[in-house]
Amino acid sequence: MENWRKQEDKSETMGDITFFNRWDTKDVVVQDKGLVKYLTINPRFMPKTGARYAGNRFHKSYTSIVERLAVKIMGSGHKSKKHFMSSGHNTGKKNKALAVVESALAKAEVKMKMNPVAILVRAVENAAPREEVIAIEYGGARYPKAVDVAPQRRIDLALRYMTQGAYAKSFNKKQKIEDALCDEVVFAAQCSGRSNAVAKKRDLERQAASSK
Repeated sequence: MENWRKQEDKSETMGDITFFNRWDTKDVVVQDKGLVKYLTINPRFMPKTGARYAGNRFHKSYTSIVERLAVKIMGSGHKSKKHFMSSGHNTGKKNKALAVVESALAKAEVKMKMNPVAILVRAVENAAPREEVIAIEYGGARYPKAVDVAPQRRIDLALRYMTQGAYAKSFNKKQKIEDALCDEVVFAAQCSGRSNAVAKKRDLERQAASSK
């Protein structure tokens, strides 16, 4: 499996392939050592694999972080096993989700004057929680316990909180989803408390610290 992935990575990085034919990833580096194997930044003209890796148990690890963000956009209102909000952008059409992501990344590039893929990677690293709280039942009593978060789940939670925060700021509001997602990614890259994902991460880790 590892040999297959190396061949796949090599084939995808050949030539001048860039995200949306605009941004390359030659200088983008994942600094968080725990996320290196799970945060894929291999460039694609159109980050739409069509479930190409779905047969693999760890298929998310082969999907680019840009596409994973677009997939989260398609189900951004999912909370507590029900969709509490939706909008015209949240239609299940992946092309519309990719257009939202491309527009948000372009605006982030203008704001921070750097590669927007690098901005997204920094945002995910800053917003990925390291600990969370679970409920343990022992002797008929339930009590919280702090546990480490798996690397794949760290990325999932970071993307989920970013998209939910973006839609919370744009749902039934004048602000467009592109602008809200751009702000969320930029604030998370800056590790600012104005980011919903960073605020959620800090809250989770605070609860975990008090449960030890």
